[in-house]
Order: sequence, then structure tokens, then C-alpha cells
Amino acid sequence: MSTPQATHPTAHYDFLRTVKLFSLLDDAEIAALHEVLQERTMATDTHLFQEGERGDSLFIVQSGAVEIYVHDFAGEKIVLTSLSPGDIFGETSVFDPGPRSACARTTEESSLWEFPRAALLEFLGRKPEASIDLLAMISRRLRDADHLLMVGASGNVNVAFESNLSLPQRVANWIADFSGSMPFLALNALIFLAWIVVNVELIPGIAAFDPYPFGFLTMSVSLEAIFLSIVVLLAQNLNSAKERVRNDIEYEVNLKAERKITELHKRVTQLHNDLSRRFTQLDERR
Repeated sequence: MSTPQATHPTAHYDFLRTVKLFSLLDDAEIAALHEVLQERTMATDTHLFQEGERGDSLFIVQSGAVEIYVHDFAGEKIVLTSLSPGDIFGETSVFDPGPRSACARTTEESSLWEFPRAALLEFLGRKPEASIDLLAMISRRLRDADHLLMVGASGNVNVAFESNLSLPQRVANWIADFSGSMPFLALNALIFLAWIVVNVELIPGIAAFDPYPFGFLTMSVSLEAIFLSIVVLLAQNLNSAKERVRNDIEYEVNLKAERKITELHKRVTQLHNDLSRRFTQLDERR
């Protein structure tokens, strides 16, 4: 619940000068602006407005914190931004006095200034250069919203997971992939064949450096097998982690789908009840 505050003009004037939207105002204009602002104190977890409500004012955070959020079709809360002192919100109502496009609530005890739409339009008429800052703020919010939509819509687990891998993890994945390929098999076969041919002295003029029973080759193959097994285990652990992320996403998708189906079921049931009631009324009129 909001309550008017007793004003302290000097401190308020100093604060208003720090707000970019009002940075070009002189002392007389700051004083006139302060006259039309309505100061409110909000307790923690107070809803300032809900999505769909009619908007007719802009708000300035003087102290505390405010959270702007929306709900998706499944009812999940999506936080668009968190605001701190000096930030402005509700600016869309300046240009479109239609329903609010998001919800706002305080996340801690906050002091706000409410700027009525009529007074704000009159202010922008006198100071049109201030509207550039307001439009820049709206553009920034739109870009942030687009980014949230893009991240939420992508849902590509492989891209999201691999983008967070460290360099050693990427190397381990590459080695594991290469060690299970035909080129790796062919390369090892070629090296072993050349090693054996040289060390059984089938090529005249080339002395054997690892004669039968090829002790150095045996040691090299053993070391290769040990390192490859460790790399493969690392890659398997990464794949297991990726599967866990995929399973979590699938669970969330299924949960949202279940909620949506439940919502549709309720609507169909309500529609069926409404139709039944209307048919009953028609029968009674006959």
C-alpha cells in the first residue's frame, strides 16, 4: 500500500538532477517538476501494477528496488529487469495509455515518485529533447526483452552446453571424437605397420631401433590406451552432464505442457457448463 511522503525539497531537487531524463532542467524547472510528482513509500513485495491494467503514469525509483516481470503462457514468471534508485519504469504509458505490458513489484521497501501522464506530456512538450532519453530507455528495454525471448525460444541444449565448456573440456571432446573415427584407426594401423616393418629389418639400410618383441611399441600402445581411456571417460562425464541438462529441460517442457493442458481442460469444462446452462434456460423458456 502506498502512502504520501513529506517532502524535503533540497534533497529531492538534488536527486532529480541525477536522473538523466531531467538533467537539462534548471532550478526553476526542477522546482516546478517537483510540484507535480507524487512521492510514495512502498513496503516490500508490494505490487505497483499488474499486466493488463490501464497505465496512466510513469514511476521513478528514489530508493529501494523494483522488479519488472511478465508471465508466459504456462504461468511461469519471467523477470525482465531489476531496477535501482534513479531508474524509470512504466514509460510505455506515456505514448500508449493502454494496458500495462508487464507487472511491477517492490523487492524491498522502496520510495518512488509517480509522474502522471498528463503532467509528463506537458513536460515533454516544454522539453522535447528529454523525449530522446525516454525513447532510448524504451529501446533498451525492447532489446533486453528480445534477448530474453531469443534465449527462451532457442532451447538448443547442445549449443548452450558447449558454449560453457572450458578449453580442456573442448580438447577432451575433440580427442574422444577423433579416437572413435576411421581416420584414427587408419593412422594407428599405418604407424604400427611401419614400426613393425622397420624393426624386423625388412627395409635394407635401416637399422632396427625396437627389435622384436617390440618392447617400446608395447609401452607406447599401453600409454596411448591409458590416456585415451581417461579422455573417453572425461567425454562421457560431459555427455552425462549434457543429458542431465536435457532431461531437466524436457521435464520443464512436459510440466508446462501439462499445465497448459490443464488450463485448456478447465476452459473446455467451463464452456461446456455455460452451454449446458444456456440450453437449460432455452428449454425452460419453451
